[in-house]
Amino acid sequence: MEKVTIKDLYRNTENYIDKTVEVAGWVRTVRDSKAFGFIELNDGSFFNNLQIVFNDKLANFEEVRKLTISSSIIVNGKVVKTENAKQPFEIHADSVEIFNLADADYPLQKKRHSFEYLRTVAHLRPRTNTFNAVFRIRSVAAFAIHEYFQNNGYVYVNTPIITCADCEGSAEMFKLTTLDLDKPLPQKDGKTDFSEDLFGKKAYITGSGQLHGETFAEAYGKIYTFGPTLRSEAKIQTPKHTPTNSGWLSQKLHSAIWSN
Repeated sequence: MEKVTIKDLYRNTENYIDKTVEVAGWVRTVRDSKAFGFIELNDGSFFNNLQIVFNDKLANFEEVRKLTISSSIIVNGKVVKTENAKQPFEIHADSVEIFNLADADYPLQKKRHSFEYLRTVAHLRPRTNTFNAVFRIRSVAAFAIHEYFQNNGYVYVNTPIITCADCEGSAEMFKLTTLDLDKPLPQKDGKTDFSEDLFGKKAYITGSGQLHGETFAEAYGKIYTFGPTLRSEAKIQTPKHTPTNSGWLSQKLHSAIWSN
């Protein structure tokens, strides 16, 4: 029996119609009646869920109909084309193996969760629809950007994330230190003595790769950088930004062209 991913089924549906396959994933929702039911299954390979149809012919029907959200299962069944339905196909289950039964109070339930709540379950939030969609779009967008610049003779460079200089001079930066903040900080002339710090001076998480990018552009002519940057600006808390506890995270693209 062929083991397939949900992405394979959606991308190559006609190749699997009327064939028996095996899929594995976690339960998004369960709807059931006395004699049959439906499971929305996801395995992380695709945004859309896969509908599993099961009935009371299953040896473990009672256990399957009581599946909790995010339980892990392995399904064997026939791929059936569904005309005039929301989904182009579904699987009619011959067997459903319950690999792991999730607790009834599993943190992600069938309802909308706030971003504030999702920060408390960071290890699970990639499974939510919002994060699933956002990071798939980011992945495709990043690939397209890399492809364009690579096809046009640019050199991809990684600029430092830790810096001692503010290249733009207008934004608040996240300070970085290895000094023990639970103890009195070393002083010199009434100010914190950073000479005892790991870097020997004040250090920050960069707010832009532009300054280092310009030095590479002077050497290679055409370069681009694509990396995470951080700004400590708590006042910027709008739907257009990704808020954090003390600021916001932005992903910037810096490109520069120099003619030799």
